[in-house]
Amino acid sequence: MSSLRLLRRSFLASLGLAGGLTLGWEVEAEAQPKPPEKLKPPAQPAVGDGFRGSVFVHVSPDDTVSIVCQRSEMGQGIRSSIPVLLADELGADMAKVKVVQGDGDKKYGDQNTDGSKSIRGQLEFLRKAAAGARMMLIAAAAKQWNVDPETCEAHDHMVVHTKTKRSIGFGALANDAAKIKVPTDKEIKLRPISELKNLGKDLPLLDGPAMVTGRAVYGGDIRIPGMLTAVIARPPVPGGKLISEDHTQAMKIPGVKQIVTLPAPILPFKFQPLGGVAVVAENTWAALRGAAALETKWDAGPNGSYDSVAYKAALLDSISKPGKVQRQVGDVDAALAKAKTRVEATYYVPHLCHVPMEPLVAVASVSGNTCEVWAPTQNPQSARTEVAKALSLDEKDVTVHVTLLGGAFGRKSKADFIVEAALVSKAAGAPVRVQWTREEDVRHDYFHSVSAQRLMAGLDERGKVTAWHHRIAFPPIASIFTGARRAEAGDLQQGVTDLPLSVPNVRAETGDAPAHTRIGWLRSVNNIFHAFASQSFIDEIATARGVDPKAMQLELLGPERTVTLAELGIDKLQNYGQPLTEHPVDTARHRRVLEKVCAMSDWDRRKQNGRSLGLAVHRSFLSYVAVVVSVKKSGEKTHVDEAWICADAGLIVNRERVRSQLEGAVVFGIGQALYGEATMKNGVTEQTNFRDYRLIRMAEAPRKVNVEVIKSDGPSGGIGEPGVPPVAPALANAIFALTGKRIRDLPIVRSLAV
Repeated sequence: MSSLRLLRRSFLASLGLAGGLTLGWEVEAEAQPKPPEKLKPPAQPAVGDGFRGSVFVHVSPDDTVSIVCQRSEMGQGIRSSIPVLLADELGADMAKVKVVQGDGDKKYGDQNTDGSKSIRGQLEFLRKAAAGARMMLIAAAAKQWNVDPETCEAHDHMVVHTKTKRSIGFGALANDAAKIKVPTDKEIKLRPISELKNLGKDLPLLDGPAMVTGRAVYGGDIRIPGMLTAVIARPPVPGGKLISEDHTQAMKIPGVKQIVTLPAPILPFKFQPLGGVAVVAENTWAALRGAAALETKWDAGPNGSYDSVAYKAALLDSISKPGKVQRQVGDVDAALAKAKTRVEATYYVPHLCHVPMEPLVAVASVSGNTCEVWAPTQNPQSARTEVAKALSLDEKDVTVHVTLLGGAFGRKSKADFIVEAALVSKAAGAPVRVQWTREEDVRHDYFHSVSAQRLMAGLDERGKVTAWHHRIAFPPIASIFTGARRAEAGDLQQGVTDLPLSVPNVRAETGDAPAHTRIGWLRSVNNIFHAFASQSFIDEIATARGVDPKAMQLELLGPERTVTLAELGIDKLQNYGQPLTEHPVDTARHRRVLEKVCAMSDWDRRKQNGRSLGLAVHRSFLSYVAVVVSVKKSGEKTHVDEAWICADAGLIVNRERVRSQLEGAVVFGIGQALYGEATMKNGVTEQTNFRDYRLIRMAEAPRKVNVEVIKSDGPSGGIGEPGVPPVAPALANAIFALTGKRIRDLPIVRSLAV
């Protein structure tokens, strides 16, 4: 009987899906694999092969324009946004554009697809890359016609002489344009915004047809000649070391070829692999069976006593005492002493996992003094650096190809899983794919930090808030780099020290919180627990006052203004890497999204038709987002009914992708609030898969997510992450409005039947 190997791609094709899906443009999009202050002159192609106006734009004599997307596509649609922006600036017809995925290379500037900065951090830089190419095409045409370049313009894939209406296609100009001097950064002139015809429109998802027909290439789809597959038995506790291993039984598994022992990391963790024993085999099934047959003994190491219950108690103890002052306005102690009423609450958010739909995977091929990698990485330059370091190679000898990412949320910006593939490939002397299982993905995550927060407000005899005291303790991300034990100023500028408050006395403090596992960033980072605490607490103050939570929000925001550093009580604001002059803390924008989302949700009827509404608003990644969640009762269970989200992200490129990311943020945030929790016992993560690390299911999602994007010509803010932080507090506030039960500890499922 012959064996049958049915691949996912073949299965989809057999269903007749290969006929495809047309979404406006038939664009060829290749599925494989801090900006520079000035654009460096690019290396030109060979004579007769067109020209490269920048490292991002190549025009071929056959009229094809190839545009490089240097950022990673993980569902957010960046490959459907950046290339369209460049094409508009160039004047290209998207039907003649080929999107090329950029490898990891410093020539592209910042490639780290993290921090919601692909557009907000590079908009002008990317436009200049295309504008320079446009000027070269125009100069080539003007030279042919012997006219002033100022009398020519580029649009619809051609250069036109405005007076005579003569025109030449881009392809026909390509070789001549290659002879034109590349304009300097100062010489480049951008189009007026009004000429970017696709800016802010609903644009098609260019990779959509490939995704739904099975042609899209993700990390796990890479196959190269001679490739082996490895599964790694890692230490159960981060920082643990191998005492002994017996692979006698593993080597008896048909298809198992080799056993490779990986080095233990040297603390702090940074982006090093955890170490362990790799079983290298001819296929994934053999590698999995071989790993299961290994007999290993481990030293748990310094984190072997980590216990989530005990650590929660330690965090609560930490915030019960004075900490390091990170924000100071007025005299909080005196104001609290004089207050007629005090409102106090403590909030807790556990570790969270990333759990992207695609578990970690990477392919590496080490040959001599070179290494080639294929991986679903958010940060190919960092991966290149880490691989070169691990193999003692020069970075120029390492190539990192970026595949599509099946989700990421920050996990795939760390290169540990890619370094594993490189180390095993070198030891095996063959190309190797290291495949993580879902269980490994959950247990060996860079976990989102656990946190405890204590807030106290002092109210005068009129009910006005005169004092705001905030204490926070959580192991910071810096712990994986330096071993830091306390959150510092930069950690709090994500919803604490940049929180605008029209309160005369404000203080924020941080307490001691040593890390006992790998801490990493997850979608919206510290804003998750900061927004949960502050926005829940504002709702609690409103309840104590007996006022509408919307009115309480507006009162605490105060008048429309640009908030000064003095008012924030800090010396400087990192402001997500952007200057305050361009992206100030603006309460008018806070108020705008707050009032709009209340209008969308019919807030004044918030307790009618069996529903109750909860409200929250938050600024993060330079964007302003307000959320309202509606909940209802079904017997003894409480369920989410509907949600509304309004965002002001300044100038946006692709409205359809913005809406999709905001919709996704609501579902993501509700799921994490309801179920998200990773716990540790004796240093080992207790959760292993979706059966015990629950994700939200279709029936639990809101029946409708209503989205409004404020139209703005202001500088672009982030969009991938800012929708998440207000969701959990809005849901918790809605639950209180419906049931009278205040949710201060997440996940909600521990306190309420859902």
